[in-house]
Amino acid sequence: MKIFISSVQKEFAAERKALAAYLSGDPMLRRFFEYFLFEEQPAADQRADQCYLDQVDRCDIYLGIFGKEYGREDGEGLSPTHREFNRATEKGKIRLIFVKGVDDSVRHPKMRALIDQVTDSLIRRRINSAEELIAAVYASLIRILEERELIRFGPFDATFCRNATYDDLAEDKITRFLVLSRRGHNFPLPGDTPPHEVLEHLNLLDKGRPTHAAILLFGKQPQRFLITSEVKCAHFHGYEVEKPIPSYQVYKGTVFDLVDQAKDFVLSKIDLWVGTRAESTQAPTKYEIPQEVVAEAIVNAVVHRDYTSNGSVQVMLFKDRLEVWNPGTLPPTLTLEKLRGPHASVPHNPLIAEPMYLTKYIERMGTGIRDMIRRCKKAGLVEPEIRLDGGFFVLTIRRKMPEPGAKSRLGRDQVTPQVTGQVTDPVGSQLESRLKSRLESRLESALAAKVVLAIREEPLGKASLAPILGHKTVSGELHKQIKRLVDSGIIEPTIPEKPTSRFQKYRLTEKGRAVLELLAKNGGGE
Repeated sequence: MKIFISSVQKEFAAERKALAAYLSGDPMLRRFFEYFLFEEQPAADQRADQCYLDQVDRCDIYLGIFGKEYGREDGEGLSPTHREFNRATEKGKIRLIFVKGVDDSVRHPKMRALIDQVTDSLIRRRINSAEELIAAVYASLIRILEERELIRFGPFDATFCRNATYDDLAEDKITRFLVLSRRGHNFPLPGDTPPHEVLEHLNLLDKGRPTHAAILLFGKQPQRFLITSEVKCAHFHGYEVEKPIPSYQVYKGTVFDLVDQAKDFVLSKIDLWVGTRAESTQAPTKYEIPQEVVAEAIVNAVVHRDYTSNGSVQVMLFKDRLEVWNPGTLPPTLTLEKLRGPHASVPHNPLIAEPMYLTKYIERMGTGIRDMIRRCKKAGLVEPEIRLDGGFFVLTIRRKMPEPGAKSRLGRDQVTPQVTGQVTDPVGSQLESRLKSRLESRLESALAAKVVLAIREEPLGKASLAPILGHKTVSGELHKQIKRLVDSGIIEPTIPEKPTSRFQKYRLTEKGRAVLELLAKNGGGE
């Protein structure tokens, strides 16, 4: 926005210079404002009075500094300052008036008349020095920015998402949340509550517009508005970040989607122990890092991150550890040490945390870190490590390292390399071949076996599966086998509420993963 600075130049030479320097030097104000000073204009073949009136027409804000002097009068008895003020009034410009001094008796009679004219139509501020002028101007400009919603002072998740409308929210996601929250924490609204009323109840609308929290929770495409609200997942076979990266995924979607996808990524890479049916018809399973610990680490990063940061949540699995990085720091009331003991819950994004609590993704008691420590100890792991590193909160969970010379259990990456990748390890190739043969026998279909192996690493849609399986298009047989696998509980759709969605993908269920693990071990069991 352009500011026209108006005053008697000679009387306010120092103030005009100081104000111009401040507006151009302040890191924030210079992003929003530029100023016009007549004395800074180069020589031109143009009448002076016409020049400054043209600039008033082009400005957004008229800033008048009135003092003792009235200024040189023209043929009609008006000074440039008076004409500039009248022109700004006529054009409907924002007018900010600052009057120097409190003794009006020493002023030129016409300046007193101009001040009286101003007083009748708007609020003006009294100042006594250049420093007071700068402070008063700053306060007025900040108020303009706030009124135009160009800056915010409330929590990020509670402020409206610029350029977003109600149409950018997915009502089916709100309806699904309503079902889950009523089941999870007895959400008080009835099941047939309209989506708009659900949002109002959760305080996710700002003057009818979606807040940042609403877009992150229920947006059709949240990353369209908040590009860094994604989770980057990487799996490294070694101990450090180095290329090539064996497995790398960037997940997008709502915060619910991000948590689910990132958790599945980690669980698909770590070892899974599968017991026998000696004591039950259901074979017991246990991950090397407890599922609850993985979920807690990821959901904390997604819910409590700083969404104003240009960074993203990063989930990195190494040979010896899992690291979860999220942009942000601790609130002033908490320290790293306090996180390990009893402490109050202080969510960075309370309007995001509330729906996550209602759907049982998180608790609100500040017990997350302590629960992770307890579960890791129970699983024979060392306590998780937490630290702050370059604007990121970092959580590290150590994996169990095999004893020297010990035979490693078959984790998913060890059992079967990706169907589409090159097999470089002859032992891995033999394992893959035996597993595929056992799976075909179990499922009574070679195509079904290939589908299960193809989606082991990541969820895939039918269009993506077809070329992997050697098909040019999605065949009727592929439709048939996927339906069989879903009906048998081996795989499941990622968007169950929209079975025909073009974004539909399929992933292994816990049962499907257990079947793979059983078949990979010593003849495969039953």
